[in-house]
Parts: sequence; structure tokens; C-alpha cells
Amino acid sequence: MSPSAIEDVSTAVGSTRGVEPPDLVVALTIVSHPVGHRVGERCALDAFATGREVGLSRNTPDFTRPGRALGAPLGDPFVSRRPIRFAPAPDGGVQLFVDAGGTPVIAGAAVEGSMAFTRDEIAQGVALELAERMVLLLHHVDRKVEDAAASLGMVGASAAIRRVRMAIDRVVDLVVPVLIRGETGTGKELVARAIHDHGPRRGGPFVSVNLGAIPRELAAATLFGSTRGAYTGATRDRDGLFRAAHGGTLFLDEVGEAPPEVQVALLRALETGEIHPVGAEKPIAVQVRMIAATDANLEDQIQRGQFRAPLLHRLAGYEVRLPPLRERREDIGPLFYHFAREELEAIGEADRLSPQDLYAPPWLPAPIAAQLIRHAWPGNIRQLRNLTRQLVIGSRGLPQLRLDARVADELASRRASTSSDALPRAASESGSDPAAARAPSEPGEPRRKPSDVTEAELREALRACEHDLKATADRLRLPRPSIYDLIAKYHVRTAGDLSADEIIACFRACDGDLDAMAAHLEVSKRALSRRVYELGLISRPRSPPR
Repeated sequence: MSPSAIEDVSTAVGSTRGVEPPDLVVALTIVSHPVGHRVGERCALDAFATGREVGLSRNTPDFTRPGRALGAPLGDPFVSRRPIRFAPAPDGGVQLFVDAGGTPVIAGAAVEGSMAFTRDEIAQGVALELAERMVLLLHHVDRKVEDAAASLGMVGASAAIRRVRMAIDRVVDLVVPVLIRGETGTGKELVARAIHDHGPRRGGPFVSVNLGAIPRELAAATLFGSTRGAYTGATRDRDGLFRAAHGGTLFLDEVGEAPPEVQVALLRALETGEIHPVGAEKPIAVQVRMIAATDANLEDQIQRGQFRAPLLHRLAGYEVRLPPLRERREDIGPLFYHFAREELEAIGEADRLSPQDLYAPPWLPAPIAAQLIRHAWPGNIRQLRNLTRQLVIGSRGLPQLRLDARVADELASRRASTSSDALPRAASESGSDPAAARAPSEPGEPRRKPSDVTEAELREALRACEHDLKATADRLRLPRPSIYDLIAKYHVRTAGDLSADEIIACFRACDGDLDAMAAHLEVSKRALSRRVYELGLISRPRSPPR
């Protein structure tokens, strides 16, 4: 497609010839920007609905905050007026075109000419570094999900978090028990507080307890209270947390850790509204809204006899599922800046997010922002908050954030499936993939089962293909996702597993020769180039020769 065919997205949105855009559309969201308040703004590529290109430059199109009508272009002086072009692909993917002399773009590797992204890669989210100054996330937006009226104290505008807000809206004015499910660190107590603070019992107390942190022998007394002399050490009567929460909300975190006798008492409290303090002769009536949370599979625990099915049915009067951070990548930028702003205010450096000089280097370097997007975040929001604090305090007084060795290792330890080991395919002028030429499998050969591939065969194929995962998959006649499973199964080391110290030592020993480094470390040269770039050892990741 020629540059003359480029359609500005603001024009394209208003000229769809009566065709309604699909519910799932491709969008660009600002993950990092030299001006901090721009983070979270996005631009939907609505022109794709009619098969047209979208051009992205310094001056067009406008990025708007979700829910607002007015926006502004990227506006950074280092972004070229010559547009980067995004074009829809027939399979639902996206083709990215970068002209020589235009804005430099890095998508795991430097984009030279063009690069293709599949529908699945866009669903995971693709980080695009522009001019080494900002990062945009190429991803899907679900237009079916409308935002709730209030943020409820939760940062983010992804479809996943908007679904959570809508779920809270549906149940907030009721008094039914709520079960919150989600991985560790996803913010289950924040949701419980939102339900309490906006519900009919918001004037009452909110009492929170982590059942996994209470000694087993004290769990019943802690929850339901006890009388003097009921057990060794009970020197006085205790009200317990149920009575402390009377007229309000009791939040039971890690409810799957409740001992069997406590499960029986919880079921009785839910069914009758009465509790029985340890050692007491008569039950006590309480008015408590119960909200429980777990990161465990309670159904599996029921099958193993560790959790009572009737209790699960009572607790789950209504369920709210919290998405892991990897399912809401467009929220990582706003969350990072939210936590960073809190830390910067505490140390008196809040002006870092509103620079006066637009030509100054950005406070959040683009390579670090891209790493935040690519990380798998097994600890979710809690991990992001702690890492943000470490970054901000560790860079105190410096003009830019910098990674120390510990934070660098943490970000490299677990990467999502969009990591540099699984880079999108760089397209040559002929549209072919040079890695595929090294694969010996013939067209029409049947696919193999991953279970048929031995560890020795996998390692031999990786070495033969210079750790190029697509070429390795072709050589072994496997889908590329199966290669990741086999790498995990056989504990094959990748560039993402290397420590910062190991990379730096190898870089010095090999005088910066990436070919020698990749051969010595037995990892992908492309992925290793990315790690070397992230550690500041080279100015830009180097693409393999085409």
C-alpha cells in the first residue's frame, strides 16, 4: 500500500460508510510517554473495519482517555511527521510498515521495513517502542463492555477490569454473600472494600481476616469468640471477629484454608445468622455481610475431601472473578504510574511525571516500559507495586529510572508468551521468513505429537536452528506453542533465564560479539540481543541479518 493510501484514523472513524465496527477492534494504548498524564490514552484503529490503513505520526491520530471525547496526538518532537503505517491482515493480524528515515520502532527487535503480528499475538498484546521515548501497546479492545459509572477505586480501563466493576455494580446494593476468586496479588481485598463502601452496610465496620495466617487451634475462637476458661490461655471472654463486624462486612481471605470445624461453623452462621462462641452455651445472633476470597480451586478441594461443598454453595451467593495482570496488559502503564506517583510524592519528586523540557530524556525509559509489558507478573498487582517502589527509590535523585541487577533479574525471570523469545515475524521484501529456510521438514509431512519429542532431539534441533523457535518448530514438525511447552518440560534455558551478571560477564568476555555470546550461552541471538539492549550494553537490539 502506498503512503497516499494512508487514512487518518479520525477521518476513518467518521467515514465507515454506515458499516458498524466489530465488537473486537485493534487499538493502540499509551503505556509510557515523556508526559506522564498521557499514559492510558488510546486510539482504536476503526479504519480496519473497512480494510483501510491507519497512519501514526507526531500529529495524527488523536489518543483519548476511555470515556472522554477529546484527545490529542502523541506530540513528541522525536516522533516523525512521516507516519508509521498499520494495515489489517486477512487472518485478523496486523502488518506494520516503517519507512527508512521515519520514527524508529522496536517490537522485540528493530523493525526494518515491515513486521507482521498474528491475531493471537495481538490478543496477548505487543509492545512497540517508538523513537526510544515511548511505548504503545498493540492489542484488542472489546466494545461490548461498557464502563461502570464509577472507578470504585480500581485503576485501569481494560475490558477485564470493566467487567469486574460491572459485577460489583450488580451485587453492591444486595446483602448476599460474595465469593471473590483470583490469583494471588490481584486485589481481592480492594474489591471487597469496594463492595462494602458502596453497599447498604457502608456505615458499619469492615473487618478483614486472612484465614491462612491464623493458627489452626485459634481459628474458631478468633472468628466466633470464646468464653473465659474455654481453652488453655483463655483468661477472659473474647468477642471474636464476627461480633466485631456486626452491622457491617466480614472479609474472609484465603477461605480455602479454613479448618474443617471452622467450615461447619461458617456454614451455620450463613444459614442461621448465628454464631456459637467457643465454650458458650447459647448461640449469638449477628448481622454480618460475608465476603470470602480464594486463589485456590475449591472444587478440587471438595473432591479431595478438604472443603465442604455446602459451604462453597453458601459462600458463592455471587461470584466475582479477578483477572490476572497478564490478561489486562493495557492497565500495566496506568497502574505503574499510579504507584510511581505515590512513591514520588513521598520522596518529594512528583515533578518527574510532568517535565518542563519536552526534549529531555523520558523519566521512564522505553526499554524498561517494554519489559513491564512483557513480564508475566506471577505476583500480579502486588508484585507490580513492590517493583515500582524498588525502581523509584533505587533511582532517587536520578533524571531517569534505572534497573539494578535484582530488578533486572526479576523482570527477566518470567516473561509472557510475547517475550523476545517469541518475536513476531519480520517480513522481508519477498514476504518470506529466513528462519524457515533452515527447517528440513517437507510440505505435507504430518504434524508430530509433542510427547514423541525427546529432550535430546529438542536440544539438537535448537542448536541446529541457532535457537530460532519458529525454525525449530518447523524442523520438528510441531506447532510453535508446543516448543514453549517442551522447553518448560525439559528445563531448557532461554535468554530470559539468564541473570544480568551472567550476560554482562559474557558480553565482556566476547568483546560484545553477539554471535559468540549466543553460541557460548546456547540461547537465541535475537532474544539475547534484546536482553543486552535492556541492560544498556548496546544502543539498540540487533535484528538477525535478512
